[in-house]
Amino acid sequence: MAETAAQYDVIVTGGGLAGLCLALQLKTASPELRVLVLERRVHPVPEAAHKVGESTVEIGAHYLQHTLGLGEHLKTRQLKKFGFRFFFSEGRRDIDQVTEVGASRFLSTPAYQIDRGILENHLAEEAARRGIEFLDGCNVRNIELDRDGHSVQWLRDGTEGQATARWLVDASGRAGLLKRKLGLAEANPHDVNAVWFRIADRIRLDEWSECTQWQQRCDPAARWLSTNHLCGTGYWAWLIPLSSGSHSIGIVADQARHPLDTLNSFEKTMDWLQVHQPRLFDALDGRRELLQDFAFFRHFSYGCKQVFSEDRWAITGEAGLFLDPFYSPGSDFIAISNTYICDLIVRDRAGQRLAAHCALYGQLYQSFYESTLVLYQDQYDLFGDPEVMPVKIIWDYAYYWGVLAQIYFQNRLTDLSAMSRLGQELALCQALNKEVQALLRAWSPHSRRRNPAVMLDHAALPWFADLNRALSVPLDDTGFQQRIEQSALLLRRLARETLERARQDMPDIDSATLSALIGTTSAATPALLFPRPH
Repeated sequence: MAETAAQYDVIVTGGGLAGLCLALQLKTASPELRVLVLERRVHPVPEAAHKVGESTVEIGAHYLQHTLGLGEHLKTRQLKKFGFRFFFSEGRRDIDQVTEVGASRFLSTPAYQIDRGILENHLAEEAARRGIEFLDGCNVRNIELDRDGHSVQWLRDGTEGQATARWLVDASGRAGLLKRKLGLAEANPHDVNAVWFRIADRIRLDEWSECTQWQQRCDPAARWLSTNHLCGTGYWAWLIPLSSGSHSIGIVADQARHPLDTLNSFEKTMDWLQVHQPRLFDALDGRRELLQDFAFFRHFSYGCKQVFSEDRWAITGEAGLFLDPFYSPGSDFIAISNTYICDLIVRDRAGQRLAAHCALYGQLYQSFYESTLVLYQDQYDLFGDPEVMPVKIIWDYAYYWGVLAQIYFQNRLTDLSAMSRLGQELALCQALNKEVQALLRAWSPHSRRRNPAVMLDHAALPWFADLNRALSVPLDDTGFQQRIEQSALLLRRLARETLERARQDMPDIDSATLSALIGTTSAATPALLFPRPH
């Protein structure tokens, strides 16, 4: 027997992070909206042994804390993240004798380590409190698109259900319901795989060395709260603590260097770690019985031809596109796409035409995707380079905090006039990023890969800490324009230093395009990079 068909303003297929966050954002923007969320899994979902995607960075954290009002949950139920931390520990057990990159103290703008089970259960409960209808255990059987009223049919506990809505948003994750239906899948050439698992115990990386000096480099002495990266040529391994008491471990590797068939089971992964990251192997070997789950994705990176439509449908989260877990951009792109979708729905309710905004938002979103993909594509070979990779990390942070995070934190994603006024500066930053990534890739085969036992402390770079701190300072139109112009200048200076550093190892490098973008920047200004290791 079928349930009675119901009418909604918005139906969201998928009640994971992307879908539930969108529902909450919509109710915040327009409390009168009738929103239905259909989720395949039965709630409550398990803690820890659940989904990958536990680390947030500044945009995603700001979205959860301020846009959605989840600050109290983040502070009391999740873990404050001690930034990103990198160790060039390929084949090494003596982690205190390799180069470490990270901050010695917490920087100003917070981010969090997220236990996805705890968060998504809270989001579902919060959705109910805010008047959102949330149905778990739903298997969506059919979607019929009609701009005058989309129809969705599902099966729940053996009972058929059906509803119609003015808007349909697909947040079904890798199932990609709308993407498959409309033929919108788009491949990219980033051929990388991932494996991951959870262990029901803390892995306290701070205890991996008895060296007092090494232990005291950080205040607090809590490296375990970082997203720790153990880096090698063609791969990186992550360690992320969860508030439930478990630890998430993953390996992301270039298929050409480390084929997935050498990693696609827990036993194979342990054999691989014994060779490539033996200290992590030691930490896990006596805890094998605490394994909570194991999963892998082959060629996980992909795009989507279209995510916003004037016909009142949209796609968000991994149902649309996914880049790479390095730098944890997943929740950032959820924040960005959900903000565009929310704006389109509010405009539609106000009777505005959508074609122009759908097209422009789609172009901007695709631009963010393409400029971020450049950080990863063909870059994995230099991940194990302790000379070039620290420079890349500083550049990538500066580009992220100086451009994309500024646009988000200053609420300019939907400010098309501001984006138009700053088009020249934004295009320069994007072009600089593309050329610097190519420079880093060309430089690494020529670097000496010196790996001294030092900590390259991001907190000791005043401009770096100031850039992070400035994210939360609200700006008017003039201030925002000046901030982007300053970011463009910063990136030009940083690109010049990077080029000069690279030329020490490869004097004959062809740098005409990058030099033209850099233009004239003063060589007398204080250095931005760490001193070159000896």
